[in-house]
Amino acid sequence: MKKSKQHQKILRLLGIMMFISCSASSTSPPIPFPEQNASACLVTPLPDPRGSTVTVSTVSELVNAVQHANATGNLTIFLEDGTYALDQVLWISGNNVAFRSKSGRQDAVIIHGHGMYGGISHIFNVPGDNFVVADMTIGWVANHAVQIHSDADNPIIHNVRFVDTGEQMLKVSYRPDDNDSSDNGLVEWCVFEYSAGVGPQYYIGGIDAHQAHNWIIRNNLFRNIRSPEGELAEHAIHFWSESQNTLVENNMITNCDRGIGFGLGDRGHIGGMIRNNMVHTTRDVGIGLENAHGTRVYHNTVFTEHYRNSIEYRFAGTRDVSILNNLTNVAIASRDGGSGKVETNITNAQPSWFVNPRSGDLHLATSEPRVVDQGQPLPEVFQDFDCDLRPRDRGYDIGADER
Repeated sequence: MKKSKQHQKILRLLGIMMFISCSASSTSPPIPFPEQNASACLVTPLPDPRGSTVTVSTVSELVNAVQHANATGNLTIFLEDGTYALDQVLWISGNNVAFRSKSGRQDAVIIHGHGMYGGISHIFNVPGDNFVVADMTIGWVANHAVQIHSDADNPIIHNVRFVDTGEQMLKVSYRPDDNDSSDNGLVEWCVFEYSAGVGPQYYIGGIDAHQAHNWIIRNNLFRNIRSPEGELAEHAIHFWSESQNTLVENNMITNCDRGIGFGLGDRGHIGGMIRNNMVHTTRDVGIGLENAHGTRVYHNTVFTEHYRNSIEYRFAGTRDVSILNNLTNVAIASRDGGSGKVETNITNAQPSWFVNPRSGDLHLATSEPRVVDQGQPLPEVFQDFDCDLRPRDRGYDIGADER
């Protein structure tokens, strides 16, 4: 029997990956979420294995395969279904090294350390180029599940569940006096979460990237990235320290202290776009621009609790930004000299306008006349959060959901 449209969307919101991942020998894209248009909702196919392949089923085999990969590069490591308990960090210095579950199931391969207070700091620590990790669950480490170094380019993180890390889940590091950048990263169809509903401390986050260029973050779920302390957790998605041209689109963020951040303080961001995201925050801003120059913030829906602003653009370095067609429940505000073009936004949305705002389901519950067909046309936004094409009627609906 055909599922209702609302039922299909709820499946997505629960983070259930209702698609079939690529098989070990296939490069065809996965089937997208129910009701999504495959031609509109792009899913990047995983690259063909470069060089050799090896299949492992034990931790010792995995460690041996990593040593071989670092010596030669060009190795794809397929993991049989199972749980892999590490006693050491997997250091990936070889280029063109990939890790994929053989079954293609995110929940079937689990790689973990000794917990958030244990002695294993990372799952993958990656200075090599063209690193791939796909179709598995990783976490339970003291620092980061994945750390990408400042000169490691073209990483792909696809259909991975990140869970219970002592610090930020995915880290892109840098050296402050070095111009190296991590370029062209892709993170899609992943889940980032704390299983207890709150993190272990304030110095946590989902994705935390310094001096990263041309990264794409799309179609991911972030939930429960919250601090148990008085200080705030870091953002679910944060690009700063002169990161450039980041695209953040079609992500769901729910029950997090802070949502999406470009820049922080005097360590800013250049260019980039934030579009079609659904963001629910509980203690601070949903989208924050700090010393962000030339960023475009289009068609996001933001529901903010216990804070006065849903979107902020701060400091004199935040200029030439465009904040258009966003739907929020509290203010869009300039702070400390931030400037930009702010038009056709709605900032007084009511909880009743949404299906379930406190669980992150910010689809429109009804055809609210102040929202439907009231946005200005933006050629850069041709679909919505669900990959439905825009516009569907007489004009663009404001926010992430084209009803």
